Amino acid sequence: MIRVAVIGAGQWGPNLIRNFHNHRTSEVVWVVDADAGRLDQVRARFPDVGLDTAADSVMADGRVDAVVIATPTSTHHTLVKRALEAGKHVLVEKPITADSSQAEELCALAARMDRILMVGHVFVYNPGVQRVKQLLDAGDLGRVYYVTMVRTNLGPIRVDVNAAWDLASHDVSIANYWLGTAPATVSAVGGGWINPGVEDAVFATLRYPNDVLVNLHVSWLSPRKTREITLVGDRRMLTFDDMNLSEPVRLYDKQVTDVRTPAPYIDSFASFRASLREGDITIPRIPLGEPLKVECDHFLECIAAGKPPLTGGREGLTVVHALEAIQRSVRAAGREEPV
Repeated sequence: MIRVAVIGAGQWGPNLIRNFHNHRTSEVVWVVDADAGRLDQVRARFPDVGLDTAADSVMADGRVDAVVIATPTSTHHTLVKRALEAGKHVLVEKPITADSSQAEELCALAARMDRILMVGHVFVYNPGVQRVKQLLDAGDLGRVYYVTMVRTNLGPIRVDVNAAWDLASHDVSIANYWLGTAPATVSAVGGGWINPGVEDAVFATLRYPNDVLVNLHVSWLSPRKTREITLVGDRRMLTFDDMNLSEPVRLYDKQVTDVRTPAPYIDSFASFRASLREGDITIPRIPLGEPLKVECDHFLECIAAGKPPLTGGREGLTVVHALEAIQRSVRAAGREEPV
C-alpha cells in the first residue's frame, strides 16, 4: 500500500484524491490546501484523510511515500524540492516549473535521491493518443510531414501564466511523445486582451527534426471547446478529436501518389485529381477509459517497480524548453527562436 499526500485541493486536486484513495494499491493520508473551505469539502467526502493548511506535516511524516502536487505553477519548484529532499516520490501537475533551470535542478535532485519524479502530462495517457503512437511507430502514416493542433475554449482565464503555458503544454507533450523527439526551433505570436501582458491566444509553429512542422493554436478566448489534431504523412493521414469520445481517431487512406513524377502538362481538373489517392476512412476501436486513472496507476507502478515514468522529469523539462522558446518568440513579434 503506497501512502500518498495530495497538495492542492482546487479544481483538479479532488480528481487526484479520488484516484489515489483506492484502498487497493494506494491510499491518501494527507490533503493540504491553504483554503480551509476546500478542506471542509474534502473532509465531507473523505473523512478518514488527514487535513492541513500547510505542507510541513506532509514533509515530516515518515508514513508518506509519495507527494502529488496540484498547485499553481509558481509553487511547483519549492514544493517538489521539499518533497524530494524529504525522500518522497513526486507527481507534479504540468508544467513541471515555469523555469527550465529550476526543472533541471529538480531532475538532478530526483536522480540523486533515487526518487520517482513524474509530470502530469495527462493527455499522453489518453487511449486515443496512445493508439496514434502505435500507428506512427508501425509506420502506418509513413513519413510525417506536419501536424496541426487546435485547443480552444471559453475560459478558464488565468492570470499567472498565459494560454501557451496553460494549454500548449498539453500539445507539446503529445507531439514530443508521438514524434519521439523535441522541437529544434519555434516561432510564435500571441495576443492579450483580457489581462495586460498575459496572452489569451497563441499561434505557434514548432520545427522538429526530419523537417516535421507542428502548428499550435491555443486560446481560452474562443466560443467553442475544441481539441482537434491532424497528422499528415506521405502514406496516410489521421485526425484525432478528443471531444468525440466514441470515435476519436480516424485514419484516411489519402496521399499524393505521383508528386515526384509530374506530368509535363495537366490540361484538365480531372487529370489533376488523378494524381491524388482517395482511399477508405478507417475508424479504429479505441477503448474507453479515464486518462487520469491510467496516469495515476502508472505513477504507482513506477514507484513499486522502480522504473522511469513515461512523462518523467526530463520529459517535462523538454516541454518547458519549448514553452520558454514560444514565450521568447511572442515577445520578439514572431522571431524564430531555438528551443
